[in-house]
Parts: sequence; C-alpha cells; structure tokens
Amino acid sequence: MCLSIPSKIKSIDKESNSCTVDTMGVERSASLDLIDQEVKVGDYVLLHIGFAMNKIDEEDAMESLKLYEQIVKNMEEEEAQRLVEES
Repeated sequence: MCLSIPSKIKSIDKESNSCTVDTMGVERSASLDLIDQEVKVGDYVLLHIGFAMNKIDEEDAMESLKLYEQIVKNMEEEEAQRLVEES
C-alpha cells in the first residue's frame, strides 16, 4: 500500500516537464510526465516514486494534511511516553 501526501507545486520547469513541490515543509523535484491534467503553481498533487500522478483540490489537500499532522503528533507523543516509561 502506498500513501501519498498532498504536495503543493512551488515552480514548474516546462523544459524538463518537472516541478518543485512542497511536501509538509520538504521541497523535492517531481516529474510531470505521468499526470494527465494541466497543473500550475499553487496546485496540489499526489506523488508516487517521484512522479506527480493526480491533481487534487485544495480543500481535500488541506483535510489530508491535517490528518497527517495529527498522525505525526500522535507518533511523537507515543515515542515521548515510551521514553519516559523506559527511564
């Protein structure tokens, strides 16, 4: 199973058909070769192994990002609790 985190397009390089995206504060490059929709700076896309696969609307992207942030927060709290219990 693969989970895609919504990534916001920060810039597009038409010559290489790629873009720079921001994924929860981490910037990376992604190919646009496999996406069948027109995208522009500011759009949200889902990535798989370095390729933008789907464009999603901002509302869905924000909802997903909130859930991912909660998952990360819960994991950090569980790890902190585990460390306290071990010491």
